[in-house]
Amino acid sequence: MTTPTTETTEVTAALAPAAVVPAASRKRRPRAAGWLAVVPLLAFVAIAFGIPALAMLNGAFTVKDQTTGATSYTAANMTDSVQGAYLTALLGSVKLSAVSAAVAAVLGLPLAQAVVTSRFRALREAVLTASGVLANFGGVPLAFAFVATLGNSGVLTRHLGLADQGWNLYSFSGLTLVYLYFLIPLMVLTITPALDGLRTQWREAAQNNGATGIQYWRHVALPVLAPSLLGGVVLLFGSAFAAYATAAAMVGSSVPLVTLQIADALSGNVLVGQENVALALSLDMVLIAGLVMAVYLPLQRRSARWLA
Repeated sequence: MTTPTTETTEVTAALAPAAVVPAASRKRRPRAAGWLAVVPLLAFVAIAFGIPALAMLNGAFTVKDQTTGATSYTAANMTDSVQGAYLTALLGSVKLSAVSAAVAAVLGLPLAQAVVTSRFRALREAVLTASGVLANFGGVPLAFAFVATLGNSGVLTRHLGLADQGWNLYSFSGLTLVYLYFLIPLMVLTITPALDGLRTQWREAAQNNGATGIQYWRHVALPVLAPSLLGGVVLLFGSAFAAYATAAAMVGSSVPLVTLQIADALSGNVLVGQENVALALSLDMVLIAGLVMAVYLPLQRRSARWLA
């Protein structure tokens, strides 16, 4: 057994501090640099989202006396926002968002699976690119396209005689069909990464044990994809729940929606001085969106553990 020489010991003692100190400093510097890089983003979020949120929160609990102009804090606006026509509109938005999100998820999953399993790379890229475009195509142009195609005097309505069969685009079912136009592509974009995460070894193992394709999807694929599927449905729900321009341009007030009620209250189309009630309705939407995100984030983390 050899013993270290005096020269070796001195060299080691001289180099040890130099090796330890820079490593510690290198760990501190990236953290400090990372926080400094985040400061502009935090400042932007505080200005762009924080100030409007505080203004909305203050207005939702404020009532202004039309005679004296004095303001006072009360919960009357929040109470009014969950009563009468406002409650009907809120429930209508929830119903429309839930139905359209569920249908889009059912239709989007097999479409995404067909894209993932396709041997043609060009087809996959084309579908994903088109989905990215269509998922953000909404508002007045989308409403005009459907009115010109399936409206009362639309091209397909006249050629197929849909009006004689009771078809009405300006109804709950018609608005659901319009929402599917951008929700199905959004579902394809959302679920495609999860489908890519399904390992081929799982299917091969299931086949080696005598499982059919249906049994593989029922006992292996769908349980693994369940968090991603539920997360996609929640994301679709939030997107449909916040949509405004398409419904405003197409159905107006024929379908009660909370976003349309907020616009009417802010503009005074129904009653004058209901601006703070509109802010209370906006706060209701924020609370529902918060519940949606509270469901979505844990599902996203759980699916990431399986499909990483």
